[in-house]
Amino acid sequence: MTVRMTTTKTASRLRDEVRAIVKQYYDVALAPPAFVPGKSSVPVSGKVFDSTELEFLVEASLDAWLTTGRFAAQFEREFAAFMGVRCASLVNSGSSANLAALSCLTSPSLGDRRLRPGDEVITVAAGFPTTVNPIVQNGLVPVFVDVQLPTYNADVTQLEAAVSDRTKAIMLAHTLGNPFDVDAVMNLATKHNLWVIEDCCDAVGSLHKGRMVGTFGHLATTSFYPAHHITMGEGGCVLTQSPALKKLAESFRDWGRDCWCDPGKSNTCGCRFEWKLGDLPSGYDHKYIYSHIGYNLKATDLQAAVGVAQLKKLPGFIAARRANFAKLHAALSDLDDIFILPEATAHSEPSWFGFPLAVRKGKDAPTTRNQVVRFMESRNIATRLLFGGNLLRQPAYRDIQRRVIGDLRNTDFVMNNVFWIGLYPGITQAMIDYMAETFHQIPRAASAGR
Repeated sequence: MTVRMTTTKTASRLRDEVRAIVKQYYDVALAPPAFVPGKSSVPVSGKVFDSTELEFLVEASLDAWLTTGRFAAQFEREFAAFMGVRCASLVNSGSSANLAALSCLTSPSLGDRRLRPGDEVITVAAGFPTTVNPIVQNGLVPVFVDVQLPTYNADVTQLEAAVSDRTKAIMLAHTLGNPFDVDAVMNLATKHNLWVIEDCCDAVGSLHKGRMVGTFGHLATTSFYPAHHITMGEGGCVLTQSPALKKLAESFRDWGRDCWCDPGKSNTCGCRFEWKLGDLPSGYDHKYIYSHIGYNLKATDLQAAVGVAQLKKLPGFIAARRANFAKLHAALSDLDDIFILPEATAHSEPSWFGFPLAVRKGKDAPTTRNQVVRFMESRNIATRLLFGGNLLRQPAYRDIQRRVIGDLRNTDFVMNNVFWIGLYPGITQAMIDYMAETFHQIPRAASAGR
């Protein structure tokens, strides 16, 4: 007994020493450098962290519990509370979150409401591939509506026309953190008894009428890639108010198994060897009964530990994104003859992911999107296009089964004319000033033929 207590004290003291060294290492090796206009890069996104994240990461590694564990449970609990939902299920990416969320709606346990091959899901083509991919991967048919400018969200005037007798769900992203018209989408869903999945991967902390996005649909998803509002390196979450949907999403996340025991746990249900499911013999071990065709989409406790540290900074991150958006909007407002500046959707308060700009087109337009992007990149200001542009013009989607409402004119405009720049919390006032100065050089550069 004495030896065990001494060992425990020694291990605890060693952990303290490791944490102290990790903090010193961060201060020496990883503290962000000073910004030098024209020489330093201005990223579109990136992780913002300090020694705390490293300390939590090392703390998790010292547990030597490398799969989902105590940090994952803590993160799920605290993130659900922040988002205002009952349930948060951690996965290994936002794309996996989308896959698990949509796939769980195909479960036979949902009866007549389950999604079956050939059923339709309303979405948009002007977005990120993995909002659409789970629809295709589950043998469902995406129905594409156009987007509105300059919110870049679904044109809700087309939603009713998109509904057929095969329509069963709506799956939309809040584009670049700007909420879609939640009222219109939810009213349509209620009218036609449709499932709604909110892709909030770019929108953690965005509000519609003062309420957090991710709390309106039946399911919602988030991403914790380094570009997003908080990061685990890789990671994501499926959010829901429904414990039944949580169980289904976690089944698809955890190999498709029927058992809901956490890793390292057994007999949570109290009748592990008493189940009779499918054509299996009575008493078959519940840990090895599979009710769905699932995957292994779990995150590790090391990732979750970083997320726990990041969560404490999230309110500040959201405030910084909103402040940087306001500064950029004010700084570029006199260039509205060249650019269409972004607008928040009515009744919303976005937690902006990026700052989208549309280069005006027409015979008198002084420049093009490609010229602007190359000009900015040549001055170390990173840019990104609005993801896949029109996904239906991408090679991967040419032959998919789909329905399209209208001609997707605005979606093609996005493909040809829209890009975005960074406003994440790592963007400083000096960077904003440099970006604004560079944008104001564009008219001279255009007239000089550069």
